[in-house]
Amino acid sequence: MAKNKGLFAAKDLTEGVPWKRIVEFAIPMLIGNIAQQFYNTADSIIVGRYIGDYALAAVGSAGPILNLLLVLFVGISVGAGIMVSQFFGAKERDKLSRTIGTCITLTALASAAIMIIGPLVSRPLLELLNTPSTIIDWCVDYLNIFFLGAAGFSYYNIFAGILRGLGDSYSALVFLLVATALNVGLDILFVAGFGMGVPGVALATVIAQGISAVFCLIKLLRMTDSFDLNWSMLRIDQELSVMVMKLGLPSGITQAIFSLAMIMMQSLTNSFGEMVIAANVIVMRVDGFAMMPNFSFGSAMTTFTGQNIGAGKLDRVEKGARDGTIISVAVSTVITIFLLLFGHHLMNVFTDTPELVKLSMYLMRILAVGYIATAVTQALSGVMRGAGDTITPMWISLFTLVVLRVPIAYGTAYLTRSPLYPTGRPESTFVSLLASWTLGAVITYFYYQKGTWRGKRINPSITGEAL
Repeated sequence: MAKNKGLFAAKDLTEGVPWKRIVEFAIPMLIGNIAQQFYNTADSIIVGRYIGDYALAAVGSAGPILNLLLVLFVGISVGAGIMVSQFFGAKERDKLSRTIGTCITLTALASAAIMIIGPLVSRPLLELLNTPSTIIDWCVDYLNIFFLGAAGFSYYNIFAGILRGLGDSYSALVFLLVATALNVGLDILFVAGFGMGVPGVALATVIAQGISAVFCLIKLLRMTDSFDLNWSMLRIDQELSVMVMKLGLPSGITQAIFSLAMIMMQSLTNSFGEMVIAANVIVMRVDGFAMMPNFSFGSAMTTFTGQNIGAGKLDRVEKGARDGTIISVAVSTVITIFLLLFGHHLMNVFTDTPELVKLSMYLMRILAVGYIATAVTQALSGVMRGAGDTITPMWISLFTLVVLRVPIAYGTAYLTRSPLYPTGRPESTFVSLLASWTLGAVITYFYYQKGTWRGKRINPSITGEAL
């Protein structure tokens, strides 16, 4: 099994000071997540500046449907990352190799399904959500281009998940930074240069994601000191594929739940009109950056936990969980303060419309403190997933994002109806999100302390080891 050979090699996270290894691993992931978020943000900025606020609303309205139909890739990626990290920590080269090959083939099948199904259901779903007629055609074009280019998105996420499971968070970062720069350049070329409008930003993103996936694949092909990747390894191993889906499907379902909740929220948001839709897009773009440290530390905790669980070092996992959560909360606190003080400058990047900037900042202030609560949720959920317990985070998400958030949002909107706001006040969706984040942190902490995740290591029939 590979030793640490610099930044761009597989790394063993079972040695060294836990918090230092977590931070070392999380920093490139954070930069990479910020770069990936910049894909959507660049789209929004260029659309808002070169086309207008309605086009900005179209890009935002398409997002929840896109996320819903791509959840299968999320599941494969999470399952792959957990199994790769545990097999790598346990020094199981053969099972590590067969897991990677199985995931590559599963992704090819899933990509083909999305390319066929996506374009068939995009317009009916948008019509079901009462998407305004002024933006629905743009939404359809945006979605269909993404679906036809699904392979690039899916393979980048799968390959990046494998690299992270191996402890290499730097390679995916470098490839993503290159692709991000390409995406911005193509955005400007297609929209400002060729006048392609909303379809142009989708095409630019699809091309850039495909290139980043190719770079990741080349890197994996060269990591022969850690695993074997050849044609024989690409055969689907039934036992391993079942385990990948068993571990990853709850995370995929969690993403689906989140997307369904967002679709329900989008329907409510659409009822408030184009200005509120555009403000929601701006807030969610800024929110994406604010959430990046939380997601990065959560993913880092998953890999850290997976490798150490595989190596049988539970005490090290618990110390890392404590340290990682404290660091994540501290970072989120700084971000929250920054947003409250300087958030209006960020809003102004997307639009020159003063009313839109003011509304966006008002809605962001409602959410800001929730980022601290989410830091706890992501870090401890990452620990549970890395240990193999992906069911508990799924149920917590189901409860907070659907059972709690949706009724609060629609109930608040109903109770605040007035002649000025005939469908209710627009902040109702943001109040509900803050409530779900806060309760989610409390519930996650409770289940982490309960400790059932400690007994969820990968089935011994797969690893060949006793629990």
